Amino acid sequence: MRINLGPDDPDSRYHGMICEITEVAIDDLDSQTGRSLDAYTYTVQSLETEEELPISFRHRDLVPAE
Repeated sequence: MRINLGPDDPDSRYHGMICEITEVAIDDLDSQTGRSLDAYTYTVQSLETEEELPISFRHRDLVPAE
């Protein structure tokens, strides 16, 4: 997966990083937004450094790497 964040996002330093999903968590954000995929957050690991990133990402922040 590739992290896709806007330039004004506080975590934009991770934009473009290629990663692998290591854990999926579910919360209730979808009930607030009405979008079912908003319920998922993903813990990811950088493929370059093999380190887990210190923050989680929403489904909308991750796109296929190719």
